[in-house]
Amino acid sequence: MKIMVQIGLVVLLIIGYIVINRIMKSSVELLGHKNGTSEVRLRYVTKMMQLSLTALFIMLACIVMGVGYGQLAVFFSSVFAVVGVALFAQWSILSNITASLIIFFAFPYRVGDWIRVAEKDEEVLGQIIDISSFHVIIRRFSGDIVTYPNSLILQKPVVRFDNEAAARAMKESMGEGGKNVSPTVADKSLPKTL
Repeated sequence: MKIMVQIGLVVLLIIGYIVINRIMKSSVELLGHKNGTSEVRLRYVTKMMQLSLTALFIMLACIVMGVGYGQLAVFFSSVFAVVGVALFAQWSILSNITASLIIFFAFPYRVGDWIRVAEKDEEVLGQIIDISSFHVIIRRFSGDIVTYPNSLILQKPVVRFDNEAAARAMKESMGEGGKNVSPTVADKSLPKTL
């Protein structure tokens, strides 16, 4: 009798997993298409969410099948310890993956937007050509490609321009070093001609 109840609960869990998975996938796709997100990005976010849902399903299935909380806790803590040690050396990978999910759901910029990232050492001014799992790819006016880490772009002030002309006007007002230069300073640095 107990086995039949467990089998019935596992079947309900499988049905719930399939239904929730389909709802989640269609919701992510709807949000992505509404925001103009690329198909590659949609697949990535969908896979990440499916992975999380699958881990939750496996944990619930183990509980239903009678695996004790203590045994389950030891297993998952061991897995998380190994993953944690592996990612500790590359903590930026984990932060970029997390930032990538935040960017998907809450980033106010899209592929094709003209932006300026206010950087201390050098201003990054250009057009977003791709938002990948780990980087926002920006093409400068010179044609250079800048790969800007997702975790950093969430921490820096970003200015979005309405169009390319506005971005070009900003570029022209910036000096050689990528900083805004007042006209008096720029005039003093120019060689005088006779």
